[in-house]
Amino acid sequence: MSRAFTKEDDSLEAPIVPPRAPLPASTPNYVTPQGLEQLRTELTDLEASRARAESNRENEADRTRQLTIHNARISALNARIASARLVDPRTQPPREVRFGATVMLRTRSGGISGAERRFTIVGVDEASVADGKIAFTAPIARLLQGCQLGQIVSLRLGPKEEMVEIAEIRYEGG
Repeated sequence: MSRAFTKEDDSLEAPIVPPRAPLPASTPNYVTPQGLEQLRTELTDLEASRARAESNRENEADRTRQLTIHNARISALNARIASARLVDPRTQPPREVRFGATVMLRTRSGGISGAERRFTIVGVDEASVADGKIAFTAPIARLLQGCQLGQIVSLRLGPKEEMVEIAEIRYEGG
């Protein structure tokens, strides 16, 4: 069999491990109680997956590659957990937008008047646009933090500017 079209050193290439969500330098790693629990659950799942990979002796090259990936992901996750600063949303000021707030914005001008958007400001690892959770490092979260209930704020969404009212601020249990 010809080896002309195969790479002999495939098993020697370092596997690519996707990085965790970015956290800007010198920025504390704030997490909600739910976010910290998610990180711990992820760690437990990764450790179980690594144990399964360790016991698989069918293909040693694949096993080594899988263990390298698992170890890198576990190391990054342990570092993120170690740097976590837990913030209980219930301790935040109820009429001010802070970390952990679920905020409802109501459009006043520049868009469909009265249109509402709702999202929760969370840690970078728990952010999920599909679930209505945005990272505290996101531009809209940074703009709104410190704003008061009822305050009108100017948002620039692409080329257009929109005036929105902070119509509701809620902090749910830790």
